[in-house]
Amino acid sequence: MIWIRAASTAIVLLWAGAAAAQAPVRPPIEAFGQLPNLDHPVISPDGKHFAVLQQLDGRPVLVIYTVGAGPDAKPVVRSFPDWIFGDIQWAKNDRLIAYLTKDQKLGWGYEHANWMESWGRAVSFDASGSDVVVLFRHNPNFANNIDMSSVADTDLDDPDNVYIPLFAWSELLDFEARESHGMTGAEDSDSFRYDMFKVNVRTGDDEKAVAGGKDTREWYMDGHGHAVARVDRAKKSLDEHVMAFDAGNWREIQLDDAKEGRGAAIWGVSEDGNALVQSKYNENSITSLVRLDIATGKESPLLSLPKFDVDDAISDEWTGRIVGAKYIDDRPEYVYFDPQREALQRGLEAAFPGMTVRAESADVARDLVVVAVEGPRNPLTYYMLDRNSHRATIIGSTYPLLDEKDLGDVKPYPYAARDGLAIPAYLTLPSGRPPKNLPTVIFPHGGPEARDDIEFDWWAQFMANRGYAVLQPNFRGSSGYGLKFDDAGRHQWGLKMQDDITDGVKKLIADGIADPKRICIVGASYGGYAALAGATFTPDLYACAVGVAGVYDLPHFLRIKRTRSADDAAAVSGWNALVGDVDTDSDRLDATSPAQHADKVKCPVLLLHGDGDTTVPIEQSELEEAALKDAGKNVQFVRLEGDDHYLKLGTTRIRMLKEIESFLAANIGS
Repeated sequence: MIWIRAASTAIVLLWAGAAAAQAPVRPPIEAFGQLPNLDHPVISPDGKHFAVLQQLDGRPVLVIYTVGAGPDAKPVVRSFPDWIFGDIQWAKNDRLIAYLTKDQKLGWGYEHANWMESWGRAVSFDASGSDVVVLFRHNPNFANNIDMSSVADTDLDDPDNVYIPLFAWSELLDFEARESHGMTGAEDSDSFRYDMFKVNVRTGDDEKAVAGGKDTREWYMDGHGHAVARVDRAKKSLDEHVMAFDAGNWREIQLDDAKEGRGAAIWGVSEDGNALVQSKYNENSITSLVRLDIATGKESPLLSLPKFDVDDAISDEWTGRIVGAKYIDDRPEYVYFDPQREALQRGLEAAFPGMTVRAESADVARDLVVVAVEGPRNPLTYYMLDRNSHRATIIGSTYPLLDEKDLGDVKPYPYAARDGLAIPAYLTLPSGRPPKNLPTVIFPHGGPEARDDIEFDWWAQFMANRGYAVLQPNFRGSSGYGLKFDDAGRHQWGLKMQDDITDGVKKLIADGIADPKRICIVGASYGGYAALAGATFTPDLYACAVGVAGVYDLPHFLRIKRTRSADDAAAVSGWNALVGDVDTDSDRLDATSPAQHADKVKCPVLLLHGDGDTTVPIEQSELEEAALKDAGKNVQFVRLEGDDHYLKLGTTRIRMLKEIESFLAANIGS
């Protein structure tokens, strides 16, 4: 039996005192806006060390603990002033890999050298946080690879090496030598190969392990240092060829026609090592999982659901093999293919009834397991489970300054769109207030190929805590509901996708929940587009609008994406399919671009955008601000300095929430 001993603490946290403080009735903005106090907890293979990302002064830092060292033991803390931790992973018993990101200009010698991109690097530490080594540090391709941090195989059989794919110039000349040959930028992209390298985590040195083909884009390893398969994507047709490694040779086991589907969609190697796990649409056009036999190329069913897409694969942290899958109903659900893992999952769910619970990390023996527990009014909290003693002790909460009484009730709020399509949605109501005539925030998600669920949402809960009802609609085009629902959103930015949001607002008004004169629409990324589209194309519906890092001029945005993806036909094709072709669909794109119709806006607008955003350039907000000012409209624009599209800094999140709190209070009250 699993039981919780909340009074004891297996691991001492840097800011454990903050968790013990009694939360006020209305917590400060920092309680919601700070970075999660814990993130990416991982146990070493031998179970002797525990690492986690924690927040310090608004930035994530790496903290390493010794398991069982006692409450007086001091953990190791590491940070990099100019880089941000994205993830961490144990590579060996005594070596940890941290993935670092930084937004910086390309710097290459061609016309787009000043473009900002998000760079990724992998750095190795020993368990004491010392002996810092940058992986690939001597590789001649180091300067011209934006991302060099994707470990494909930790291979615990090898005490020193891991496997990482890398785009490498076929002749391995350094960048200066390539320039001297007159070869720069995308024009020589055919000279690069996506090869698999063996990288020493103690020295950072590397050597090529397996060469890729001229069209190789993905690699799949067996967890023991052996390449099992790869996917080659033809540059013109975008057809994908699944290639299996057999006795030193590559042979094709499947061809995926780009015109008929969405590519190979390989998730990894099966738990027994004999197949690849692949996503396919079932008879109901729902994403399911199949086994693609490596020896024969034959498919067999693995997991199929009647209503919801399989959302993600669950892989073994030490072999990378696929051991289960996640899907989302109203909240995430986890399924495992191995009976022992499945039994553990059901036991955890029994120990935490009514909560979303999963095994987050474990040692190789699976004696120690980090368990993640979350609910609509319960921020993600981690526990350490000792499976030998059947005891779970609390590690800490991601938002320790929040108490359940501070948070709003969250419930499903489905409704029908005007054309009859069922729209799943979630409604968060402020605690202690009757759901009648409330000031309301409409909060569409980003993506748009994403979705909201019923779990804890720091941003939505902040607005509910300040007295607002918050509606989060999963409009058509949101992910998780099958191909038909996804396809219904194709080329519907500002059209039926926006109608779905509008119909949700009208239902809230009809149900008496929302005060029709006090409704604001707030969103980030695609949600930012939807917010300004709402204010522009349904101007009588909203009393204010907030766009964070949104897209506001579709043709301008698509031209930038096409130029920056000139050598990636798949990326260009994806944007064309999702939004439209800037050449052939120009009239529709112009008609649905808020920046081109600013004269229609009637309500005050707040724009916020990170100046290091490489996903949606800040020029989008600058264009919208200029258009609104030229039209004589009420607009505020806040530049979020030093942050990117994903608000990775706590100072940025806190600033954003402060601006939104003031703006909402001024325009719809609370």
